[in-house]
Amino acid sequence: MMSHRVLTVLNLAAAAAMVGAIYMALVQAPSAINLTETDRWAQRIIYFHVPSAWLSMLAFFVTFVAAILYLVRPQPRWDILARCSAELGIAFTVGATASGSIWAKPAWNTWWTWDPRLTTYTIVLLLYIAYFMLRGAIEEPERRARFASVYSIFAFVSVPITFMSIRWWNTIHPVILDPNEDFGLGPGMTVAFVFCILAFTVLYVALLANRLRVEYTIERVAALRARLLA
Repeated sequence: MMSHRVLTVLNLAAAAAMVGAIYMALVQAPSAINLTETDRWAQRIIYFHVPSAWLSMLAFFVTFVAAILYLVRPQPRWDILARCSAELGIAFTVGATASGSIWAKPAWNTWWTWDPRLTTYTIVLLLYIAYFMLRGAIEEPERRARFASVYSIFAFVSVPITFMSIRWWNTIHPVILDPNEDFGLGPGMTVAFVFCILAFTVLYVALLANRLRVEYTIERVAALRARLLA
């Protein structure tokens, strides 16, 4: 488990990175052209929307890897890692969906549309909510971890499908940083965009480290209680 000092440094780095991301997104990044003043401000939400979506997929990938590791070497730490990362994945998915809806209103004149990307992303969210429903339905820890690991491996198939959906099917959702798209980012916007992605990645690592620390503490307390009651 990460030491308290390292965790404190990581938390401070995440806080500083997020402050920097807010500054880069709202102040440093130039406004998009060919938009009204209101839409230019709404457009800046992409600096939070895309990183949230990216981190949700990264979190579910970590769950996928941890699930495989648990099946290969069934140790509780892999199941804990899978569960904690899935929790963060759901949180980032909700954040990406909410921020995307805010941008969709001025961009598409609607809060929601059953676009292929949005539809597949909704399926991802429902699959991982079902992951926790499955965990809650099984009481025996080892059996729960084993079933959850198998389920999360299959559930992860929905993540690359969502990522590739805007390339496989006709969709109104733009491909960011694609030179062939009209939604390309200018030099100043690209710097802010990449910085925000890195900042959100640091935030994810810090949140995951803190969540794991809490979970390991709970495990130790439960073990001590069992010894005292034995």
